[in-house]
Amino acid sequence: MAVPNIIRTKAVELTTIPAIAYKQKLSAGGAGIKILRGDGDYDAVCTIDRRTGEMVPYGRVDESLFPIEAFDEAFELTNSLPYSARGSIKVAPVIVNEEIDVVEGAPPEQTDMTLSPEYKAIIDRYSDERGKLNYTLMNKDFIQFAAKSKVVGDMIAERASQDEIVAFIVQSRVSFIANRKESLDDASTALLIETLDEIDPRSAFKELKAHLIRMQARKSGKTR
Repeated sequence: MAVPNIIRTKAVELTTIPAIAYKQKLSAGGAGIKILRGDGDYDAVCTIDRRTGEMVPYGRVDESLFPIEAFDEAFELTNSLPYSARGSIKVAPVIVNEEIDVVEGAPPEQTDMTLSPEYKAIIDRYSDERGKLNYTLMNKDFIQFAAKSKVVGDMIAERASQDEIVAFIVQSRVSFIANRKESLDDASTALLIETLDEIDPRSAFKELKAHLIRMQARKSGKTR
């Protein structure tokens, strides 16, 4: 039986140990970093805490084979690399079976936003020459939209939640960037935001959210 594709970044080569690594979506939710040694059939996974961005060992990890320095290097090299649906990897003489970590239980269109034209348009527009997503550039674009949007201004005046405002901005901008007549629905927008957040666990929209807080504070000051 063919092994299904994994939603992951491209593989990077480590220098701390003879191994390759990549970041992937995990079946239990969230993101993890997987390291596969090239000198034997050894692999290890760390999940990434969504709140802190820190790595947490997934199961038992042999530190003699996978020192923390290797995970630190893998974290830095994969940070901001975009996801896509990719196949299994062959290291040394071993073909690694990834079925255990594949996102399962729902149709691809409900789980893998990397296949959507909106996600692909974001990656094409905001990736740098190294293939990493430039969050500063993306946030600057979204902030400019927020500053000019009457709808965003009205949402702030009506005390809409920050998540609601971010969702509206993402829906609007990605539809324009992807040249789509119809906007993503709320569920797909939430999945797209989640996917982008997993690329950078420090939050893809940190600068945008900070700008919205300032807009909300200015609006609140004027209404007192």
